[in-house]
Amino acid sequence: MDNLITIQRAQPAPPCTVVIFGASGDLAKRKLIPSLYNLVACGEGMMPAKSAVVGFARREMSIDEFRKSAHDWTVRFSRLKVDEACWAKFADSLDYLSGLDHPEGFVKLKAKLEAIEKARGIPPNRVYYLAIPPEAIGDSVKRLTEAGLIYKPDAPHFSRVVVEKPIGHDLPSALEVNRTLVKYLDESQIFRIDHYLGKETVQNLLVLRFSNNIFERLWGARNVDHVQITVAEAEGVGSRAMYYDHSGALRDMVQNHILQVLTMLTMEAPVSLDSAAIRDAKLNVLRTLRPITPADARTNTVRARYSAGVDEEGKPAPGYLDEQGIADNSRTETYVALKTYVDNWRWSGVPFFIRTGKRMKRRASSIYVQFKDVPQILFNRDSKIPANGLMIRIQPDEGFSFDVMTKRPGLDLVLSPVRMNLSYNTTFGSGASPEGYERLLLDVMDGDHTLFISAQFVEKSWEFVQGILDSWKDGARVPLVEYPAGGWGPKEADELIRLAGRVWHEP
Repeated sequence: MDNLITIQRAQPAPPCTVVIFGASGDLAKRKLIPSLYNLVACGEGMMPAKSAVVGFARREMSIDEFRKSAHDWTVRFSRLKVDEACWAKFADSLDYLSGLDHPEGFVKLKAKLEAIEKARGIPPNRVYYLAIPPEAIGDSVKRLTEAGLIYKPDAPHFSRVVVEKPIGHDLPSALEVNRTLVKYLDESQIFRIDHYLGKETVQNLLVLRFSNNIFERLWGARNVDHVQITVAEAEGVGSRAMYYDHSGALRDMVQNHILQVLTMLTMEAPVSLDSAAIRDAKLNVLRTLRPITPADARTNTVRARYSAGVDEEGKPAPGYLDEQGIADNSRTETYVALKTYVDNWRWSGVPFFIRTGKRMKRRASSIYVQFKDVPQILFNRDSKIPANGLMIRIQPDEGFSFDVMTKRPGLDLVLSPVRMNLSYNTTFGSGASPEGYERLLLDVMDGDHTLFISAQFVEKSWEFVQGILDSWKDGARVPLVEYPAGGWGPKEADELIRLAGRVWHEP
């Protein structure tokens, strides 16, 4: 491909040992082990040489059992087909230890890490990935410190801790989690992960905006009519019922993934590509996000849950209250729609419409930027011409498209919308995009915080969400409505955007 411009080339990070807390859990099976294999796999080669991976969990398991299970997980969930020669190389780096639920287990972990590092001839650089329930984070970090497994931030070798979302259940608990983390760790050692930021299209938002003058000159209230962000999931709660019924769509998706996307879409140009500069630019957006108060929650928010309907294949699907593990008296929402504003100079007066839900028509995540109508003269005098729209597809068909008007060939003057489309799979080849966790794991090993969430971002995002949670408390101000599985959500969400003079665009 001509005119390639390499700004920053990915390089293998220093050799280290990655310790996966909760190594027998769902996240390790589906994402972490397959992603680490892909970093090692032939043709990728980004995993630091001689590095090791240690599974650390409660259950007893031999190293051979762990390696066999890891192989099965990777065959099932890896984006790359498993090459047995490459797997043998990766399997040699795998080890396992039980005792996560006992203080003495951390003493054994220290001894195992020292033995592995000596045998493999690598420095004592360590990454601790806490793929464990949020309530276990505090004890794990405390025990790591007490066992001497956390270095001082200025030590010659690094110890880094990766924390999965959710960071808290509400604003007070998020503040408490952050206080606990900084009690034992320096902020430079904490990596709060949001796998959405590892997605290729999300990362490409900065490139699309700040390396294409045509878009940046149009980006803001002068030219943009409104913005829609949609994160639709086709599946129900599945095996996550216990977690999800205590979380809901607002906490599970809006507080982290969607607000991250919103800030990357709307932030001002950072002063550099340094991680601190990018994080500051995103944080400034949250500082200007208009709060949703109890007074306007009824007109600016919708909450709903799915009832019986059909799944993505048209087969019968149960309602939320009929799912296994969901309480009969549950009041948890599986769908949220919001209207909000970014009250700064660039975006003043531009409405942002957000929706996310489970059991929707199909799996799709996208951003739709609709530009303002052309003046009602010339071609637009007698009949309304559709506005230009930019659709950024995050998943599953990564890419973007731009809708423009053109003349249809022929003797008559007939205008027709045309879609200029970029598909990552078509342009760059199927499988070209790495899994989000691959990018993020490599960044942790390299100590790059760019795609990770700061403590201030966590707190400001919870401040915004907390206002909505408080508005929903009594259940009367914003009632919990229903929508049939297999559609695009409740009619109340259609009404929310219709009252603002717009309509949802199918992602």
